[in-house]
Amino acid sequence: MVLKAKILQALRDAQGYVSGQQLCEQFGVSRTAVWKAVNQLREMGYEIDSVPNKGYCIRSAPDLLNKNELESIRKTTWIGSRLECFDVIGSTNTTAMQMAEDGAPHGTLVVADRQDSGKGRRGRTWIVPAGIAIAMSIVLKPEGLLPEHAPQLTLVTALAVARAIEQQTGLSVQIKWPNDIVIDGKKVCGILTEMSTQIDYINHIVVGIGINVHNEQFPEELIDRATSLYLASGGRHYSRAALVEAVCEQFEYFYGIFMRTQDMSGLKEVYDDCLVNRGRTVRILDPKGEYEGVALGITPQGALEVDTADGRRLVDSGEVSVRGVYGYV
Repeated sequence: MVLKAKILQALRDAQGYVSGQQLCEQFGVSRTAVWKAVNQLREMGYEIDSVPNKGYCIRSAPDLLNKNELESIRKTTWIGSRLECFDVIGSTNTTAMQMAEDGAPHGTLVVADRQDSGKGRRGRTWIVPAGIAIAMSIVLKPEGLLPEHAPQLTLVTALAVARAIEQQTGLSVQIKWPNDIVIDGKKVCGILTEMSTQIDYINHIVVGIGINVHNEQFPEELIDRATSLYLASGGRHYSRAALVEAVCEQFEYFYGIFMRTQDMSGLKEVYDDCLVNRGRTVRILDPKGEYEGVALGITPQGALEVDTADGRRLVDSGEVSVRGVYGYV
């Protein structure tokens, strides 16, 4: 952690004034080094007061996604042990996959302020404009997890993101099976899980997350389907860095529960509570033919259980439309 991040962390932890001398002693640097670091932080947009005989106090922080900001608030155990931040990137998932191939450790976190060619499900593109959204990817190298169980991690990720957004915003957040994050019937976040495997061994998994935070508008074709935290909250602004940290903390927690059983049995109840599909009419776009039914919840293996006219059926892949969500009525 560089000096600027250490000073930010110290000022936040203090919740008041911290003397320059205390910072010097804590980090083993000169007063001049502290003064320079504080001035650099001010130039980046941080509002830091300085009062003789009292020291420094942080009043406000800009909405930045960089190493200084993220490292200064990090409380996770293993996610972010290696942190890579980019002003502009093609795709955080593509970069994270390459880093994993090159030996990046479990928990490596890739974050970008702008993403120009991100990947969504089914080959769709996920663009993240600068300064208003979150693009992040986490490298996972799970020991002992069989490849056939890995797809369930997308449900674990959805649960972590939903809980993190609720925690940071107070908004009511739901999950559209398997991993769309929905507020007021509109999508606010997309998740894409990719992995490199052998027959019975996982080399690595990358979980990509894109969250619409401060988007004020969307293309006409997405108005009925997409939203942002800004729009859903009636115009409130949120710290993107705090959201990233919250997602990482929640993911560590739910991932730990998942890995104990390597399925959703320990998370089924909490996932079902978030499920927008549950108890509602759904349309299953099955290659063998569309059908409708009432979603009951997920199985321990993460499949969606649907009560149809022909009996109960399990859905483990494909598109699932939910009545009242994304314009399906």
